[in-house]
Amino acid sequence: MAQQASEEEILLAKRIISAAERHDIPALHILLKEGSANVQDPTASVATSPLHAAIAACGKAEDGKEAGDDAFKTVELLLANGAIWNDLNKEDETPGCIALRLGQKKIYEAMVEAGVRAELLFSKMEALGMGGVEAEGEENEEADETRDEQPAAKKQKISEEEAKPVEEAVEEQVLDDVSLDNHAYLKSQLRYKPGILLDESDNAVMMDWETQIMQRHAETLIPKAGLRTMNVGHGMGIVDTAILTHDPSEHHIIEAHPQVHQRLREQGWYDKPNVIIHEGRWQDILPKLVEQGVVLDAIYYDTFAEDYAALREFFSEYVIQLLDPAGKFGWYNGLGADRQICYDVYTKVAEIDLHEAGFDTEWEDIAVPSGLHGSSQWDGTRRPYWTIDIYRLPVNTFVK
Repeated sequence: MAQQASEEEILLAKRIISAAERHDIPALHILLKEGSANVQDPTASVATSPLHAAIAACGKAEDGKEAGDDAFKTVELLLANGAIWNDLNKEDETPGCIALRLGQKKIYEAMVEAGVRAELLFSKMEALGMGGVEAEGEENEEADETRDEQPAAKKQKISEEEAKPVEEAVEEQVLDDVSLDNHAYLKSQLRYKPGILLDESDNAVMMDWETQIMQRHAETLIPKAGLRTMNVGHGMGIVDTAILTHDPSEHHIIEAHPQVHQRLREQGWYDKPNVIIHEGRWQDILPKLVEQGVVLDAIYYDTFAEDYAALREFFSEYVIQLLDPAGKFGWYNGLGADRQICYDVYTKVAEIDLHEAGFDTEWEDIAVPSGLHGSSQWDGTRRPYWTIDIYRLPVNTFVK
C-alpha cells in the first residue's frame, strides 16, 4: 500500500510544479535538489507533472510564434532530471501530446528526442541484463508496441517467494488479452469478418483499410518480375496478394497461426505456382532457411502480438543473412501508432537500429483514409491501433 504523502512532501511538490509552470529555472535548480521532476500534487483536482505543467503554460503558438527560451530550457532541465517523456496525465496526454496540440514545434521535437534517447538507453540496458532499471527515470509504459499491442508490463526484480503469484497474475492478464503474448495469441481463436480479422480478445489483427499501404509496400520492394520474395505474417493475405501481382519467381510465406493455415488451404495458397508456405514461427523457420542458403530479393515483415525487440532481432539477425546485397526489406510501421509522439519516437529508434545493423532507410509518407480515427470501422474491437493521419512507409537497403 502506498504511503500517504506528508505535508512537507505535498508542499514541495506544489512548489516544483509551480516553478515549472512559471518557467522559473533558478527556482527549479534549487527545488530539484530536494524533490523529483516527476512529482504530482495529490491535493490538486487535476493531477499533472512538472513537465506537463511547463508545456501547458506555453499556451497555443499563435501565428507560428512559439514559446521563448525559458520555456524550452525549463523542459530541458526537467528532462535532464529524470522527467518521463511518455508519462500520462489525467487527460491521457503525454507532455509531447500537449506540445503537439499547442503547436509548440520546438518543444515537441525536444520531447521526441528525449523519447528516442530513453528508448535507446533502455534497449542497451536490457541487452546488458539491466532491464529492470528505468532509462532516464522512464517507466516505458508504451515502449515496444507493434500494431495494436498493449504496452509491456514494467520489468522488475522479484524474489522467489513473489515469483509464483506474479506468474499467476501474468497468466490471467494474457487470458484477458492474448495480444500481450505471442504464444497465447497462436493458441487463440481468430474470427474473419468482412474487412477485418479479430483475435479472441477483440483486437484487430488486420483491417482492409491497410490495403493501399500493403500494395505500396509491394511496389516499393518488388520493382520487377522474377524476384525472390518473402512475407512473414499472412493474416488476411493483403500483402501476399499484392506481392503476387509482381510475378515473383518464388514467394515464401511464413505463418504461425493454425487457423490462418486453414484459411490458406481453403483459398488455395498451397497450390499457387511459385508459392512456398512455411508453417511455424519465424524464429524457428528462418534459421533453417539460412542453413539451406536461401537468398531473397525482397523481405516483408508484419507479425502480430510481438514487440519491437522481435522486429529488431528479425532484421539484425536474419534479414542480413537472407537478403541479397541488392535486395530490399520492408516492414509494417505500426509502432506506437495510437499516439503521434510515440509513432515519431519509435520510427526514429527503428531507423537508428536499422542503420546500426547495416541498413539505410528511405521513408514515404502515405495519408491513411480520412475519417478512420473514431469511425465505425473500430466498432467491436478492443481498441483502435491507429489514430494518426500519416503512415510512414520504410524501404531498407544495405548501406553502400
